[in-house]
Amino acid sequence: MEFKIEQIAAIVGGEILGDKERVVNRIEKIQEAKEGSISFLSNPKYENFIYTTGATAVLVNKNFEPKKPLQCTLIKVDDAYSSFTALLEEYSKIISYQKNGVEEPAFISTTAKAGENIYRGAFSYIGENTTLGNNVKVYPHTYIGDNVKIGDDTIIYAGAKIYPNTIIGNNCTIHAGAVIGSHGFGFAPQADGTYKSIPQVGNVIIKDNVDIGANTVIDCATFESTVIGKGVKLDNLIQIAHNVEIGDNTVMAAQSGISGSSKVGKNCIVAGQVGIAGHLTIGNHVTLAAQTGIISNIKDNEVKLGSPSMDHMKFLKSFAVFRVLPEMKSKIQQLEEKIINLSASKNNNEQ
Repeated sequence: MEFKIEQIAAIVGGEILGDKERVVNRIEKIQEAKEGSISFLSNPKYENFIYTTGATAVLVNKNFEPKKPLQCTLIKVDDAYSSFTALLEEYSKIISYQKNGVEEPAFISTTAKAGENIYRGAFSYIGENTTLGNNVKVYPHTYIGDNVKIGDDTIIYAGAKIYPNTIIGNNCTIHAGAVIGSHGFGFAPQADGTYKSIPQVGNVIIKDNVDIGANTVIDCATFESTVIGKGVKLDNLIQIAHNVEIGDNTVMAAQSGISGSSKVGKNCIVAGQVGIAGHLTIGNHVTLAAQTGIISNIKDNEVKLGSPSMDHMKFLKSFAVFRVLPEMKSKIQQLEEKIINLSASKNNNEQ
């Protein structure tokens, strides 16, 4: 697909310096870009590439002033990095939403309802009383169970499994292999040492503008709802247990997990391999560093490290001590020997 520079400038709200009629058809790094591509410059250490790049157009910050002649057209914006991200998002949408129609074989129940501009890939399954909004894209080998509701402009990539009664909002992306609404981990111990499965009859609610990474699993609630708030971004390989609630605009990195019935607030940052125990409350604007283990409630605006977690500054101070423990041990042993020798010498003198 081709776009004139003036069209791109309109998307990002930029000012054009150069030929607005030039055409671009791809996105590339500034150091590797060729004619017909668009790139960006936000970090000053890459400035030298703008004078040699083959890119047709480059997004730059408004305060950028070239020190040498340029071959490319500039699009000046408030924040080149953010504008380039927005451009990538628009480009991704255009590519993703190109698919239309139904590939065979594909199954959809006679009681299901589908909006306009739907794509249903080969071997996809859509159950009874399920509703798909406009522009929904269901890629091959996807399972969508009964009584599911999916909002407009949502994409379900290949091999995802959406269990019955799940509700997914508008403009969501469910990546390949994700499982939404699977059985929560609920088992009651019995007198004979066995475990009896507790039926999980709730559902999952995913609100608007949520991204769910590949092979991430979100369990249904026991009898209410597991809730993923607006704008939440979940990485690949994440486990969200039953009855969990995640607040709006919280982000979680890969291999993190939240145990049952815990609540995570809004605008939190959860780094990779974080573990959150069950029945806890995490406040708003909380940051949990990589591999942090959470076993107690956390108030708003806190930053935690370590397992079990502690305040990040205390952790760093403690770690500084931990690193020198071998040397400290050696010095203590030397001091002990000196004390013993002094005591022995004193006793000998007294005798």
